[in-house]
This record gives sequence, C-alpha cells and structure tokens, in this order.
Amino acid sequence: MTSLKPFSGPLRKLVLAFDVGTTYSGIGYAILDPGEAPKIQCVTRFPGQENGDFKIPSVLWYTQEGKVRAAGVEARDPGMTLIAEDEDLIFVDWFKLHLRPGAMQSEGLHAADIKPLPLGKTVIEVFGDFLAYLFNCAKRHPNGWEGSQQGKMQQAAVYAGLIPDTSAGHARLHFVTEGEASLLYCMDNGLASDAIRADSTVMIIDAGGGTVDLSTYKFATINPVSAEEIAPPDCTLGIISTAIQTDAPRLGILHGSTRVNMLASEFLKARHLTLHLAKLCNSKYGNEEDLKTMLESFERSTKPTFKDPSDRSFIKFGSMRDRDPDVGIRGGQLTLEGAEIANFFEPSITAIANAVRVQRSAATEVVKTGFLVGGFAASPWLYARLKAVSRDLGMDLSRPDSHANKAVAEGAVSFFLTHSIAARMSRLTYGTKCVTRYDPNDIEHIRRHHRIFTRPSGNQIVPDVFRALLTKGTRLTEDAEFRCSLFREATESFHLDNISAIITVYRGKDKCPRWVDTEPGASVAQRALPCHISSPATEFFSQICTVYADTSRVLKKKRNGPKGAYYTQDYDVVILCGATELQAQIRWFENGMERR
Repeated sequence: MTSLKPFSGPLRKLVLAFDVGTTYSGIGYAILDPGEAPKIQCVTRFPGQENGDFKIPSVLWYTQEGKVRAAGVEARDPGMTLIAEDEDLIFVDWFKLHLRPGAMQSEGLHAADIKPLPLGKTVIEVFGDFLAYLFNCAKRHPNGWEGSQQGKMQQAAVYAGLIPDTSAGHARLHFVTEGEASLLYCMDNGLASDAIRADSTVMIIDAGGGTVDLSTYKFATINPVSAEEIAPPDCTLGIISTAIQTDAPRLGILHGSTRVNMLASEFLKARHLTLHLAKLCNSKYGNEEDLKTMLESFERSTKPTFKDPSDRSFIKFGSMRDRDPDVGIRGGQLTLEGAEIANFFEPSITAIANAVRVQRSAATEVVKTGFLVGGFAASPWLYARLKAVSRDLGMDLSRPDSHANKAVAEGAVSFFLTHSIAARMSRLTYGTKCVTRYDPNDIEHIRRHHRIFTRPSGNQIVPDVFRALLTKGTRLTEDAEFRCSLFREATESFHLDNISAIITVYRGKDKCPRWVDTEPGASVAQRALPCHISSPATEFFSQICTVYADTSRVLKKKRNGPKGAYYTQDYDVVILCGATELQAQIRWFENGMERR
C-alpha cells in the first residue's frame, strides 16, 4: 500500500476525480488538510439511491427545450417513464461514444446502435451537463475526476462550470488514463502487495461497461513507489478519466459489458421474431415493453451472476400468471440455456483475450502478474475465462475482492497526489507533414517525379513527406521533448511572418513511415496523384491539431537564388510530454532569444 505524505499546502483543498464511463460513472475525492495525510474516498450517496453505491448510470432525460430533467439514478426511476411520456422527454445514454476517435471502430457496432443526441445539443454540451450533475453531487456530499477527445472534455468541463475558461483554469484539469488510475488503486488498497517488488511487472485489465483498457507497468522502485509503462497502452475504445483540483473554502472496439447486453438484446428480439412467425402470432411476450423489462432484469441479475454454461439461467420479467412453456416462460420468468448466455459473452472474452496476448507480446519484459478491475470484472464467468487464458500465458490473474468499479475514481485522485508513474510509452506515432529536397538516386523520389516543384533557392522539392517526432513505443518521461528542424523559403519576407505546422498522428503498422500519400504496403504507382491534385491522407494518418507562431519580429535571412533574392525562416516543431497529455509547439529564435 502506498503511503501518502502529509499535505504541505497552507490552505485546505479538495481534489475531485470524475470517472465518466459509457454506462456508469463515479466520483473519487480527497480533502487536503495542511499537515495531514490525505484519505482517498468515493462519493457513495447520490440523489435517488435507496442504498449507497459507488456508481450511477450515465444517463439523462432532456426536455424538448434542451434542459436536463433528470440524470443518474433518478433518470432510471420507474416513474420517469410515465413522466417522460407526459412531458415528451428525450432519453440519452451511451453519449460518451459520440466522443470516440474515428479510428476506433467496433466489430458489430453500427451507427444505429448509438442513439443520436437531442436536436441542437453537441456531445460537449451533453458531456458538460452530466459533469455538472456529478459536480453538484460532489458538492452536496463532500465528506462522504488522445488529444482531440481531451480537448472536447476540457470544453465540457468549462461548460459544466468545473473550471474557468482561462489558462489557469485549464491548468487545473488533469487527464489520467484508466490503466494508471487502476494500478494506483490496486497499490493503495494492498491488492498488489505480493506483486510490488523492484523490477516486477504487472498488467492492468480495466473492463468497464463500454470499453476495456490494457496497460502494463514495471516497478522501478518501491519506496517511494515508482512505476514505468513497458508496453504501449491498448484500448478497445479508450476511456479517459480526469482529476480536477479546486480551491475549497477550505486515450477502438466496443467489448465491455455493454456488448454482452447488445447480443442479449439481439438474441431475444430475434428469438421472439422467429417464434412470432412460427408459433406466437397472438403472443404478448414479444412486445417492446416486455423485452425491455427482460433486458433490464438480465443486466441487473442474470448477467452478473452467470458462471457456468451447463446451468440454466432465468430472466424475471412478469408475474406468476405469465406463462408460455413453448418459449420457456413460466411464472413470469424466461429460461435460457447456459450455452446461450455464454455466447453473449464470447465476443468480448475473445477480444479481451486477444488484446492481452498482444499487450504481453508488446511488453519489453516478461509479464507474470495481471489485475482485472472495472465493473465488468465482477462477472465470475469473465474472470474464470480470462484467468484460464492468463494461466496459459504464464501470467497469474487476480481481481479485487469487492468494489472494483471504483478503481478509476479513487486511483485518479491517487495519481494527482503521488505522481507514481515515472515513465510511459507512446501509443501512436506523431509527426508533421513537410517536404524534402529531391534526390535523383532515391527510388521513392523518382516515383514522385511528377509532383516535384522548385523553391526560390532553385532546389527541387518532393512533397508529402512525413517527419516523425515521436514514434510508437517510445519511452516518455514528464520532461521529455521531441523536435525536428524545418525551414521555409519565400520571395517576400512578409510571407514568413506567420508559421504553422500541422501535427499528424499515424495509426499504421510501420515503425517510421516516410510518406503520407501512400498506405503501408501499397505501391506509389497505385496511390500517387497527378501534380494538380493534392494528396489525401490515408486512413492511417489524421490531423490532430495545428500550431501557429508569430515570427513577424524575426529578421529574415536574405539569400540569392537563380531568379533573384529570397528569404528563409528556420524553426523547430516540438512535442512535449506532460503528466499524461502531449503538447505541441513551434520553436524559433528572435534576436538571439529562444521563443515558443
């Protein structure tokens, strides 16, 4: 168990960690009292709860005017269905999937599976509305949170009123990966005590409602605890949690537990549709209302208790009078064979098992210990199957005895307080698109001969070059910096008064791709375009941001070219590694002084 140091600040502070999941969400917190060691806890009382719980449903009801009518547990109250009918309310769930990167697709997940947002509402506003609800819950019970997606969540935090829209406000928002938060939770609660030794390794499998995240670490030191990532983190649709510091008055595939629900829904609907055509022309049990009740019962009791394919399971949906033996309905319960339910789990289990194998192979050292956390970890069938897979790989898998669903919320607070993760590994390759001088001896340059152009210096230039600044699998520390030097030419100096660079992420398999106009393995002859048509980025490349620099006060270098004078501007494109986020900058010199 990690030992937290007494808080050294002069004023009492409150740290909140919001774990916003696809299906369920929670809040972790710590009160920092001067001179006292913090105690990390979770909010366990939310509006509408009969008994305390660490998680609430990530759902909302909206009015037609776009106002939040109910959220969380209150939105799941049976009476809300009648209120929604009377007031014409709009139900929103799975809204977090609207944030997913376009490159993260799910086998079997279709656009129709993700409900549209209310008319006039953006995902930032819906995310912000839910964050505001969670923040209000935290304020009521204080004694008892890849680049593009982080930017949207930052906007949502501002929209929710958690932080001001200023540089200082943005600095108070910290993004924490689920793997790191879960590892710290296991350490703080003594779950990893047997595995924590200098140079020992551990894999965290965080199985949640919508996603499964895998991260692998090596413990560099024990006292104080310091861990380093030894494999690029993997996500079957990345979830990011956030930790927020406030002054108190003193980074896919969808294979979390929701996938099991989807397959159960498809099975029940298809089952009743088939029987309707064959036997149940007048049956009342294939209607939407009964099916909805069956699926709610399946999620609440059948799914989390299933553990043996040889045993039958039951889904309660009606009263003792509800009976239809032909379809397995007796006493208001639908009987399902264990093998049928096992089939609902199989795609998720297979995907997670494959991800574990890939993560273990990618690790720079042998991994012998694994921890299964997250809400889906409570499933005895998932745990049994993954334990068998891990055993075959020579890895011992275990899970917390209880409350695995609060690992991210509490671990995110621990991350803010301890910063125990000393180094990470880059999950993707980052770089920028640029040009290079034509080399008549380079076969790749020759293939692009029809696209070369001449600069004011007289040099022939080939476009669509990819300069990697940070390659996948690179070890990252918080103060690490990666850069590449570039320059521009212009016949008029004022054309160099503003410099910009597009930061591009590469998701393909090449270690260090050279070109953005061709897919790995495809021939340039097939992919190259005529010179008057700009090259499209392939599916492996995508732009994540543009960095701008005002270089108007820089004295431009004047040179002589074959057609007269021209000017040049030197600059560097820089990527900085923060605690969990990357930053991009342009670096140049002005009157001998470095500027960024």
